[in-house]
Amino acid sequence: MPKAYVFTRYGGPETEALVEVERPVPGPGQLLVAVRVAGVNPVDWKLRTGYRRPTDTGERVFPAVLGSEVSGVVEAVGDGVDGFAARDEVFGNTLTGGYAEYTLLPVALAAHKPAGLAFADAATLPVAAATAYDGVRQLDLSTGATLLVTGAGGGVGAAAVQIARALGIRVLGVASAGKKDFVESLGAVHVPSGPDWSERARAAAPDGVDGVYDLVGGEVLTEAAKLLTDRTKLITAGASEQDVERLGGARVTRARTAAVLDAVARLVVKGDLDPHVVRRFPLAEAGEALRTVEDGHARGKVVIEVAG
Repeated sequence: MPKAYVFTRYGGPETEALVEVERPVPGPGQLLVAVRVAGVNPVDWKLRTGYRRPTDTGERVFPAVLGSEVSGVVEAVGDGVDGFAARDEVFGNTLTGGYAEYTLLPVALAAHKPAGLAFADAATLPVAAATAYDGVRQLDLSTGATLLVTGAGGGVGAAAVQIARALGIRVLGVASAGKKDFVESLGAVHVPSGPDWSERARAAAPDGVDGVYDLVGGEVLTEAAKLLTDRTKLITAGASEQDVERLGGARVTRARTAAVLDAVARLVVKGDLDPHVVRRFPLAEAGEALRTVEDGHARGKVVIEVAG
């Protein structure tokens, strides 16, 4: 039987285990994919603790496979599927978890992997890069505008910086002092986080900023809002809808379409977006991969290489 890394109940790392599971069967509009690489994201451990996304419906069935983005090869297709066939190389958002030898992808959230895109890079795009892309498009800033990104050293932040820079937008990236070189390598002006960070941002942009992409929330979001004259250009993926609306902004609106996946893949192939895969783990060490992200020390993306 195929293997998968799961959590057996809500809680901490003690709930995780590598187990054998039944191979999924694709239903209508679904792809059965032999996973090559799975992306690791903060939302993975948050879901394990009991966090529920706005799109979540119903009760979770345990054991639940961790992970929500993969790249791999189509093994079989369900009824009504057009445009995909067995042996196609694909990537996308999963229905049945990503830290597994096999998973299901809905056709609406799957895309063909370009030949010039590595499996490891493709596996990082459906969550972080797609969220970054949606947010930058939502802000709709003009060439030459100045964008402030909080949490610029993380997966979504690093992608947002690069996507904005490719559009000719100047970016201030708020991140820890230890991530200065990384943030500057992305093309952003580094603003050290910590006490008085907003004063340092004001010094870097004396005329203010034209947009804020927040990935931190809390007091950082509140301070970032003060740097804007137009609060409609304040978006967040790091705070609740209630918190950001109180400040005049909005949550990032996710498109969740195959077209977005195609778009971010093209950016990587073109050289405008580097997913910065910094750590790779085998499926047997999925727990260590998740700890790397959960501890908050990763600069770039962490992936699990399920098959060669």
